Amino acid sequence: MNTASAPAVPLRWHRPLTATGIGLAALAVFALAAMLVDDRTLMGESVWVKVFKFSFAFSAYNLTLAWLIGHMTRARRFGWWSGTAFAVISVFEVGVVAMAASLGTYSHFNTSEELSNTIVQGAFQYGVPTMFMINIVMAIVVLWQRIGDRAVTAVIRWGLLLSTLGMAAAFFILGVAEQERRVAEDAYGDPVELSAGHGVGDPDGNGMFLTGWSVTGGDLRVPHFLGLHGIQVLIVAALVLGALAARSAWLRDERVRARIVHSLGLGYLGVCVTTVWQAARGQSLIDPDAATLAAFAASAAVALIGIAVTIATARKNAPAEEQIPADFAREAEAVTDDDWEPAVPLR
Repeated sequence: MNTASAPAVPLRWHRPLTATGIGLAALAVFALAAMLVDDRTLMGESVWVKVFKFSFAFSAYNLTLAWLIGHMTRARRFGWWSGTAFAVISVFEVGVVAMAASLGTYSHFNTSEELSNTIVQGAFQYGVPTMFMINIVMAIVVLWQRIGDRAVTAVIRWGLLLSTLGMAAAFFILGVAEQERRVAEDAYGDPVELSAGHGVGDPDGNGMFLTGWSVTGGDLRVPHFLGLHGIQVLIVAALVLGALAARSAWLRDERVRARIVHSLGLGYLGVCVTTVWQAARGQSLIDPDAATLAAFAASAAVALIGIAVTIATARKNAPAEEQIPADFAREAEAVTDDDWEPAVPLR
């Protein structure tokens, strides 16, 4: 059984991304604490909810990229500089969201001409497209190299594809979501004019707890979130497969684990595409119609069938474990300490 892997490369986590990830995790903890002591709200939820969501999401993605770049076997210098640029932009992106929250106003879709909002919108306008391009180029570079064993390579390739599509969903939001201008109140009751929104059918939505995803219409933040965090889901799946391989001989072949990851990635992609289609039709995630349920079922079926075929084939082709002949086992059990004699006399 061939389980040869790519040449080992010492794992060195990307320091700027790692430091940024840890710092943003600390900000997420701060935002949680701020929710408890700061009673200011925007559209019925704490002004710090968005800070928590952004800092948590960016922390997870920065740490994931830090791990990924540490596994690269080619273009490592390019990976280092790309990761550093991504870390710097992450600080600005989350920073402006936190600044808007501290001022008790909206960070997204705010049309105010105040200096603070000009800074916020400028960060979104230039930072988001730059991050998107970095992710695309990183995905292309990774396609041309083996990173770790086949399973790890599959995780990283699928993860970068899904995260790139998740980022693309942010641009799709602007073209599909409601574009109407409306006036909302900031945390102090002052009017703020907003333009566009996250939702289809209901621009601001009446959101679920913590996520804020709309329960009254379509919400394109759902595929945005699922795409961005697909790589973490697949990393967990690969870790589980690696742990199970210790007890299942047929899973020790990295090609088998890679095929399972490919099946999971394809099914996950189907789920992401389905949520885009669902949101674009103005349908809430928690209120799917028959067509949406069928699409979700098809995505799950693709993944499950692929995994089932892979497992069946791997078990069939796995070498049979050596068995002790039954008659030899019975003779061995009948031998007692009194019957045993050393082959060479003991002196």
